[in-house]
Amino acid sequence: MKSTRIRILTIGAAVLLAVAAAIAQGMHGHGGPDGDFHHMLGFFTHYLDLSTDQQAQAKAIWEKEKPAMEPLKQQMHQYHEAERALENAGPFDEAKTRALATQNAQTNIEMEVLHARIKSEMMQILTPEQKTKLAEFEAKHASHMHEHMAPPPSE
Repeated sequence: MKSTRIRILTIGAAVLLAVAAAIAQGMHGHGGPDGDFHHMLGFFTHYLDLSTDQQAQAKAIWEKEKPAMEPLKQQMHQYHEAERALENAGPFDEAKTRALATQNAQTNIEMEVLHARIKSEMMQILTPEQKTKLAEFEAKHASHMHEHMAPPPSE
């Protein structure tokens, strides 16, 4: 149950990052490490009707914060590789598993702080109407996620 809640929180944070990063990207299509972000900016540019100036500001925020994100993404990737290797190495080793999980938790904390900083910076470039529209979108998405992630009814 705790693991499910952590996953829900992680998914929620990922959604917030996607929203923030999407706003931060320029519209250059898919491809490359930022392809999804470019695609998302296109969506949010249209959905929130971002001005050219807002798009430029968003891209500047993303470019400023991106270098801090890259090592965190690499650490997360390394964790997943180490976790798989440990799972396939033979008998369960709780001490090594806990050490890996602790390192991953710290990386996740740093990523969450970075996501919050990016979103905060992004919110500053939106108009009150755009903020309202984004809040409504996020609430709808969170409700949708909650419905699909809710535990099955107990019998």
